[in-house]
Amino acid sequence: MRVEIGGFFGLLLLIVDIWAIVNVAGSDSSNTKKVIWIVLIILLPLLGFIAWFLLGPRSRPRQSGLH
Repeated sequence: MRVEIGGFFGLLLLIVDIWAIVNVAGSDSSNTKKVIWIVLIILLPLLGFIAWFLLGPRSRPRQSGLH
């Protein structure tokens, strides 16, 4: 049984890109910035993810109702 390494890394890249897009969509940034980041991640999957990871907006952490 031979496993394609490119297929594995492609699947891994797809997963992290989806994660990045979800985080961008849940961030407090303006809609324009969200669209720009999402388009960047979609058009340049690896470079877009790396740029988002280093510079991009993050979603706010959920706050529990218990204090």
